[in-house]
Amino acid sequence: MQREDPDHQDDAAWQAIVDNYGDRVELDAAEDDPGPADDDDRYDDSYDDDTYDDSYDDLDQADDRFVPGQPPPVPLPPPDRLLAWLGVFGSPTVLLVFVVLGIGMPTWLGWLLVGGFVIGFCYLVIRMPGSPRDPWDDGARV
Repeated sequence: MQREDPDHQDDAAWQAIVDNYGDRVELDAAEDDPGPADDDDRYDDSYDDDTYDDSYDDLDQADDRFVPGQPPPVPLPPPDRLLAWLGVFGSPTVLLVFVVLGIGMPTWLGWLLVGGFVIGFCYLVIRMPGSPRDPWDDGARV
């Protein structure tokens, strides 16, 4: 008994696909096939409500659930960066409060808030590291 070359079998299979491309497939239909079922026969009436097993209801009460530990405290930035972040977020917040409440703001306070925002933003951009902490990190880690 001689085996055929696997490459020849693949070529023959592909050639058969190419030769029959676009032809409709003819299925051998059984003569005793009843066809589509009636709408009333779609549901199985053999289900009995009395066979419900309520032992699975207690799974929510299991004592071996995972309880995460306390998260570490949120670290505070150094004082210089904290002051810069307060300038970036605090200045617009104060300005928004004055505008929403309709309170008149002295001109010097408005310029102080704008200056605090600009200086805080520039300070954070200047202090931003130029390279990643891990040079091999491509950002794909979560």
